[in-house]
Amino acid sequence: MILIIVINMKQLTTSNEYVRLEHFLRERGQKVTRTRKAVLEAFLELEGHVTADALLAAAKKIDPGIGQATVFRTVKLLADAGLAREACQDDGARTYEHAFMHSHHDHLRCERCGKIVEFYDKTIERAQEAIFRHYGFIPLGHRMELTGLCEECAKQPPERSDP
Repeated sequence: MILIIVINMKQLTTSNEYVRLEHFLRERGQKVTRTRKAVLEAFLELEGHVTADALLAAAKKIDPGIGQATVFRTVKLLADAGLAREACQDDGARTYEHAFMHSHHDHLRCERCGKIVEFYDKTIERAQEAIFRHYGFIPLGHRMELTGLCEECAKQPPERSDP
């Protein structure tokens, strides 16, 4: 007899993230509400770097009555629970990305069009570890964002500013 088990990794990861949020909230005496679940569901459906406003729009598709304050508070809870982390800041807007079961990476961000490239470089990581040691710091984490012009924007003429 041969037993074949098919695992849907997306579904497994998603259920793990719900369990993690539930555990995080209950540990702090907070409730797992329908709206918090809706925000998490919307966040998990979005990939890349997500603003709270984009998350609000996605959450409203799941629960049209959900409010802006609920989404903003819940995304903070998701970050505190280790499900989301603050990422690049596009034009001052705070963005979030998936953190749970997602590997560490750094960012390149185009100053003109906002394009974001995620990358991992061992040489940079080793240099950061050496800097921690040199200054006697115990590493707890880091975020690195390099800014510049992407290849497409670099080919365009410079933007003119009004005198």
